[in-house]
Amino acid sequence: MKTINRFFSIIITILMVSACGSNGSKETNNTNADNNASDTLTSYDSATVVKDAADTSTNYPATFAVKAASGGMMEVELGTLAQQNAQNPRVKAFGAMMVKDHSKANKELMTIATSKTISIPGKVSEEHQNHIDEMKKLKGADFDKHYMDMMVNDHKEDIDLFETASKNIEDQDLKAFALKTLPILNMHLDSAKAINDDIK
Repeated sequence: MKTINRFFSIIITILMVSACGSNGSKETNNTNADNNASDTLTSYDSATVVKDAADTSTNYPATFAVKAASGGMMEVELGTLAQQNAQNPRVKAFGAMMVKDHSKANKELMTIATSKTISIPGKVSEEHQNHIDEMKKLKGADFDKHYMDMMVNDHKEDIDLFETASKNIEDQDLKAFALKTLPILNMHLDSAKAINDDIK
């Protein structure tokens, strides 16, 4: 009888040890899962960016940075193109201003994004690339009109994006960048409107 009781005691002990080991494994797995989830939230990547400019989720800093960077890169490329293909001297001068101002803003944004582990693509979005490809086909007066129309519309969108960021974004560095850049974008819009009206 004592032998049987000892046998059952050994079996119960083995089962308890196995159960504890299993629970420990589960806890380790849960900890790893939590760490992975945390990494996903803090390491922003352009592939996970949402499209809504008014989004205020944890992805919003990346949303703003990626959109602003793509728009800035497009402005630089189109500004360079304007200096080559435009006919009107004012349009050429506007293009030069775009290259200068947006190159500076792009550099500042890239520095901030790097410090926030936000991945900025090395090229413009598909939508912006389509604008660039379309403009490459035009020269002279046709380029001038199309380019300045685009600059008016594009800077209105940029101002909306940056105003939304200045109000909704919680990251202080990106908020400061948005606030600092807004007056420049408004100045660009005023210039674009004046030139566009002049060449109609």
